[in-house]
Amino acid sequence: MKSRQPAGPAASAASPRRRSAGPLAAVALVTLLLAGCGGQDTAAPPAPQGQAARSAAPADGGAGSTHGGEASTGGHDAGAEGGAQGGTGAAGAAPALARSEPQKIAIPSLGLSSSLETLRLNGDGTMQTPKDPALAGWYEPGPTPGSKGPAVIAGHVTWNGASAVFEKLKTMKAGDTIKVTRQDKKTVTFTVDRVAEYPKAKFPTLEVYKNVDHAGLRLVTCGGDFDPKKHYYDSNVVVFARMTGTA
Repeated sequence: MKSRQPAGPAASAASPRRRSAGPLAAVALVTLLLAGCGGQDTAAPPAPQGQAARSAAPADGGAGSTHGGEASTGGHDAGAEGGAQGGTGAAGAAPALARSEPQKIAIPSLGLSSSLETLRLNGDGTMQTPKDPALAGWYEPGPTPGSKGPAVIAGHVTWNGASAVFEKLKTMKAGDTIKVTRQDKKTVTFTVDRVAEYPKAKFPTLEVYKNVDHAGLRLVTCGGDFDPKKHYYDSNVVVFARMTGTA
């Protein structure tokens, strides 16, 4: 059965505005909408909208939640429970760089190499998903990979029953590396801290997207069980990584 296609680009109100140069307060949270992997071809995490989401290097606070901005502890965290895949923290993180848009992502352990689409907001406030299932996409209103803060790259897990770019994302482990080539010709290396899977109904947005004092990266796709009748994955897989080198 054919799954639904992702929504198109935002038409008006969701068009990105210039980013705020000022820091965000911890209480500067916004309510989000979750596209929610509504089809087997869709892999959208919660997407911040409005001015609060557009600081390239916010000092505190973070994205709000699809459930009123409250963090949840209901998700399964592969780094904290049973099947641990590494700890968290910025130990060994390399100094952050200036903002520069990413062009390509490579994950050696998965044999993955992909150019990057640019993802913005749909008119309903959800994050766009890549139009090409073979490509990953960078969330443009957020930090760029290598600049201070949690940059977000999303990709499909499957598309109409076929494998897509992030199908094997959940198999990543702590210590794996991710390389992102930027417009400024620099290639930044990220090291995975942990991999987690969260039910969409209890997605802990603050935990995933909270501001950090280093250059972080979040890779996001669908996970959990797939309902073929609803064309719906019930969870999100998130890879947490920190920048550890520049070339």
